[in-house]
Formats: sequence, structure tokens, C-alpha cells
Amino acid sequence: MQNSNDAPVSWLKHIRWDSKGLVPVIAQEQGTNDVLMFAWMNREALQKTAELGQAVYFSRSRNKIWYKGEESGHVQKVHEIRMDCDNDVILLKVTQLGHEPGIACHTGRHSCFFSVYENGEWKVTEPVLKDPQTIYK
Repeated sequence: MQNSNDAPVSWLKHIRWDSKGLVPVIAQEQGTNDVLMFAWMNREALQKTAELGQAVYFSRSRNKIWYKGEESGHVQKVHEIRMDCDNDVILLKVTQLGHEPGIACHTGRHSCFFSVYENGEWKVTEPVLKDPQTIYK
């Protein structure tokens, strides 16, 4: 996953960044293929992700780089970085670390996609694995 410090970053030029310099990113659990979360990356975040082998995102609400797990300890080890056919979405194949089973969502759940539409209603289908109040201080 790591690049040499001298390695060119020309691979970043192939990505179709949006008008704010961001690209949407989906984190998918290696093995189960569960979709864990959706986030954003800028060039720096994607480059750091490739260099570190650990997910680094861009927080739009805080307007800064965000190392997944920097507060919660729920780090994502990145095994593979993929780009879609239009070059405008990134898929990370990850192992979710820091809790067993893995917690990717800030609500304390395994996945951010825990609500399912059924008969005109949204139903929560995944339990809270750890109280968010104890995760974030």
C-alpha cells in the first residue's frame, strides 16, 4: 500500500475531483463485503491513505483532514483502493479495528447503513455495539 516518498503521485490526476476538490469514498469490509460507511477525501487524504495503509478522510463539517479512529480508536486498515469506471468514486477495502465486532459508525454500530426502508418506514436493523458517549470524549 505504501508509496516511496519519491514516488510520483500522478495516479491522483486520474480522479475526477468535484468542484471543492473532493471525491466520495465508500468503505467496505474485506471478507464480509459489508458497506461500513461513506465519507469524502481530498488529494491529501487519499495520498495519506495510500502511504499509511490506514483510512484518512476529509471532514467537511470541520474542514480538515480526519484520521479514522483518531478519537474513537476505531481505525480502518486499508487493503485495497479502487476507483469506479467514471473515476469519480473511491472504494476502500478495509478491516475495521479497535473493537470486536468492528465499529465504523459514530453511533456505535458496525455500519452507518443500519436503517432499512420497509412499508413506508425506516427500521433500525443493527444494534449499538458501544455507547457513543463512551467512545467520544
